[in-house]
Amino acid sequence: MKKLLIGIFVFILSFTSKAFSDGHGIKMGIILGFTGPIETLTPAMAASAELAFKEASDSGSLLGGKKISVERADSTCVDSAAATTAAEGLVSGGVVAIMGADCSGVTGAIATNVAVPNGVVMISPSATSPGLTDLNDNGYFFRTAPSDARGGQVLADITKDRKVKSLAVTHTNNDYGKGLADVYVAAVKAHGIKVTAVTAHEEGKGDYGAEVATLAAAGGDALAVLGYLDQAGGSIIQGSLDSGSFDTFVLSDGMIGDSLTDRFGKDLNKSFGSLPGSMGKGAGIFKEVASAGGIDSSGPYTGESYDAAALITLAMQAGGKADRMTVQKNVMSVANAPGTKIYPGELKKALDLLAKGKAVNYEGATAVEFTDVGEAFGSFIEKEIKGGKFKDKKQR
Repeated sequence: MKKLLIGIFVFILSFTSKAFSDGHGIKMGIILGFTGPIETLTPAMAASAELAFKEASDSGSLLGGKKISVERADSTCVDSAAATTAAEGLVSGGVVAIMGADCSGVTGAIATNVAVPNGVVMISPSATSPGLTDLNDNGYFFRTAPSDARGGQVLADITKDRKVKSLAVTHTNNDYGKGLADVYVAAVKAHGIKVTAVTAHEEGKGDYGAEVATLAAAGGDALAVLGYLDQAGGSIIQGSLDSGSFDTFVLSDGMIGDSLTDRFGKDLNKSFGSLPGSMGKGAGIFKEVASAGGIDSSGPYTGESYDAAALITLAMQAGGKADRMTVQKNVMSVANAPGTKIYPGELKKALDLLAKGKAVNYEGATAVEFTDVGEAFGSFIEKEIKGGKFKDKKQR
């Protein structure tokens, strides 16, 4: 009986190994802040990435018919230790690559401590800190979102165009918030706008009365909130409205989401902001593809998430293998010219071209084009709140 059980075990092990190699489970990781200060944004981001992975799997063209299985992990957005542990679980579980992470601090921690040492590609759809540009990543870190070095300038330009003459600034006290605030404050000052105060705030506190009082005392035509909508950022807006200290808010990308307007509605009608994104051909196509998949693509970083996952699948196809090194070696070649332009919903077309040795230039939902360090040049959408809802103003 013992020999029989051993024989059965060996057969099962051999079968599952063969099934994996024949295409029944190329493992991919998705790590995003499913809990924490952007938890209302991440479900659509994850679903968008999974939509691209499913599209490639269902095409029948991925490496001769291989399938992708996805494992999710929680970055928390703010707890680097927890995020690192979660990423270690993905890597030890055998993922070929990781779509994520999201917030800049945890993204840097995962890349430095887990992904790069283990030779695992990460493509973040939303980590925007300028500090990540110079990350010592050995070519394993990419991002489909542009750096805040440009994003802060764009937000400052919008602030100027909106005729704001003075403002106070509060930012979340992490890599994202500090990096963005440095760029934004310098840019608005260069535009001749008076900055009355610049203060940092911590996430997860029960009360932000002291922070609101400091900002109110400084005053200004508007309050720039460079943070996260589901925790401190939203609470500071609440306190500012309740006290009557501000009624116009300049919003960073981490503050833009339906949960904010659902909470405050028309009280934010004078407010505006920006986030990475495109209003071009690919964005329109992605909206239709996402809608067909039951996904609301209007939230931040949904297009970037789809694009990050799509690039991973195309990189594998370009190199002819479902392994970590193949992804790393081929991401840049499928992201940029030359080659046939590929848009959302066209992954089968791209996979078939690559199988024939043809080049593709993945445009995707966000007009993907990588710099020489593997981050998106990027465009931005100016957002404004009208009728208690976020509306697209124009592309910048």
